[in-house]
Amino acid sequence: MPLKSSKLSWLLLVSLLVVLLSACGKSGETVPPADGIAPPQTAVPEETTPSEPATPAYTAPLTGLPLEEPLTRRPLAIMINNAPAARPQSGLIDADVVYEVLAEGGVTRLISIFHSQPDNAKIGPIRSIRPYMIDLGESYRGVLVHAGASNDAYAILQRQHKEDLDEITNAGSFFWRDKSRKAPHNLYSNVEKLLEGAAKRGYATEETAVPAYTFYKENEQPISLETANNVEIKFQLDNYRVSYLYDAATGQYKRSINGEPHTDLESGAQLTAANVIVMGADHQVLDDVGRLDVGLSLGGEAMLFQQGKVTRAEWIRKDGDIIRFIKDNVELPMVPGKTFIHIVPNTPDFSSHVKAE
Repeated sequence: MPLKSSKLSWLLLVSLLVVLLSACGKSGETVPPADGIAPPQTAVPEETTPSEPATPAYTAPLTGLPLEEPLTRRPLAIMINNAPAARPQSGLIDADVVYEVLAEGGVTRLISIFHSQPDNAKIGPIRSIRPYMIDLGESYRGVLVHAGASNDAYAILQRQHKEDLDEITNAGSFFWRDKSRKAPHNLYSNVEKLLEGAAKRGYATEETAVPAYTFYKENEQPISLETANNVEIKFQLDNYRVSYLYDAATGQYKRSINGEPHTDLESGAQLTAANVIVMGADHQVLDDVGRLDVGLSLGGEAMLFQQGKVTRAEWIRKDGDIIRFIKDNVELPMVPGKTFIHIVPNTPDFSSHVKAE
């Protein structure tokens, strides 16, 4: 009995140890349950590094917006009528850059640079050109588009053999009149027809050396601490009072004239800009009609309104280049999107023409 019991006890002990070891399993192994059905496996997430935003293959040089292919089309610098009877205009919503500048009599004209937007959108009403408008348009390597000119402007166009399309003298078939509007506020064209007209006159229709702005990268923004959600700009006449209201949801400034939204005639949409700029320049009256000389080479004060902030800066101009905006001798980037630039007189002083809050 003692030997047999001892042997039996030893066997029971060994069996118990085997069961315990099986239940525990090897380190790191999962022991299947008694019913043979394995529990669902929980995946251990891998550590990932946030990826940088993809850089677009191509961007438009004047808006910084992404493009699917390189942009080789030559810009068009189109003179747009801004008289009350000409509003709302067509096509301004598609311009890359728009300058607003005084003409004679206190009215303003819009020099609109069309480069990266659709070819067949209706643009107008188109009006006459002045010498400083020639300067602005050519700085973008653009074909100048207008209907008539001041005597001084015609002298420059003809004497210097400028590449222009004038509805009155050399390119009438590439414009049309809209019978629903009264002359002279009814002259229109589009990019497709104007490029056709440029080719017909032997002008280049491609340009790969268009001056480009610098732009903020994604998640970058102006460092200014001065808020500016409302901007009001006065040129001379009360009925040309321009204002912008910043919309934080879209990052755009909504444009109004005399307190009413400035809209596109075709779509009804309000005009907007990612960058609103006001710059001061010397204005000199040349004759009894009130024609002006506007100084666009010496530089001066400027204010940049971007993403609800204002940066007080300067503008500069080098030969053969567009107007650029600097602070502490460094060029200020643009927010990707459209830009409206307003050239106001330096008299009585620059600050008297712009109010921001």
